[in-house]
Amino acid sequence: MATLITIVVVVLIVLFAISIFNRLVALRNRYKNAYSQIDVQLKRRYDLIPNLVETAKGYLQHERGTLEAVIAARNQAASASQAAAAKPGDPAAMKGLVGAEAGLSGALGKLFAVVENYPQLKANENMLQLSEELTSTENKISFARQAYNDSVMVYNTTRETFPNMLVAGPLGFAPAELFQVESAQERQAPKVSFS
Repeated sequence: MATLITIVVVVLIVLFAISIFNRLVALRNRYKNAYSQIDVQLKRRYDLIPNLVETAKGYLQHERGTLEAVIAARNQAASASQAAAAKPGDPAAMKGLVGAEAGLSGALGKLFAVVENYPQLKANENMLQLSEELTSTENKISFARQAYNDSVMVYNTTRETFPNMLVAGPLGFAPAELFQVESAQERQAPKVSFS
């Protein structure tokens, strides 16, 4: 009888551990999917930027350094995005992406400040359309970041609570990093209004 009770207890513990494991896997997959939504919008943003620069090139012949800075920041952000996409939730990859995105936002901010000095460029239909698409994309990125951070929070909370932590640590469920910016300047999306 004692053997039967021991077997039942062991089976219940194993089933409970399997349940925790499966929940952690589902939550990890959820935050990875949420990151992929950010990645889609970031790629859209990175694809818009060269068009924006090309449109501005004809008007901003004396601002070559600004245009080159935008392209360099875009390339750095695209590389950081690829690294983060390979390991969503990885603290180093997410910090690299946040830093690169801050650099890109700063470069875009400088570009839009320069554009303000060129009325013909501000009125250019292609520039207006690109700026509208970029604004829309920035909003989509914000929503995708929120969804990702919500998924990461649920995953991290689940893996850190008792008794889940007894299964999470030994089975390699590492904490995931939130996609958050550290400084107030980085928190501001580039202003793309040409009105």
